[in-house]
Amino acid sequence: MSYTGKTISHGGRELIAFRIGDQEFTVNIMSVREIRGWTSATPMPRSPAYMKGVINLRGAVLPIIDLSLRLGMKPAEPTPRHVIIVAQVGEKAVGLLVDAVSDILTVTDDNIQPTPEIASDLERSFARGILAIENRMICVIELESLFPEHESEAA
Repeated sequence: MSYTGKTISHGGRELIAFRIGDQEFTVNIMSVREIRGWTSATPMPRSPAYMKGVINLRGAVLPIIDLSLRLGMKPAEPTPRHVIIVAQVGEKAVGLLVDAVSDILTVTDDNIQPTPEIASDLERSFARGILAIENRMICVIELESLFPEHESEAA
């Protein structure tokens, strides 16, 4: 299994870990532009259910995605403790609403185990594998598969 991420001189990749509920996920740190506190979003009519709305990020309109809802979990009820991970997905910047950022991990491809066969098609479509480190099970997700090109255009 191969995962594209920032290559470290000793062959590792850097991933940023975050929590949604009691589950942990990681994304390629090279996709992350910044991490900011929760800012109330302005709802957009006829947008996908997982889109909380938009915020003004230094003069640019940034769509805010409820990553919990997008991953098929219960919708987030944002509090001041929630954070927005501003990420680059293809050509677009999106804000990912998560509970908290927990860690920056350096891993090798050997650390990433395949997604179990019993996972749903939805999970296998975005999950690139599982990290089993430090008594933690962390799902490695691929942002591009969560936001196919035609859906990111709608946002």
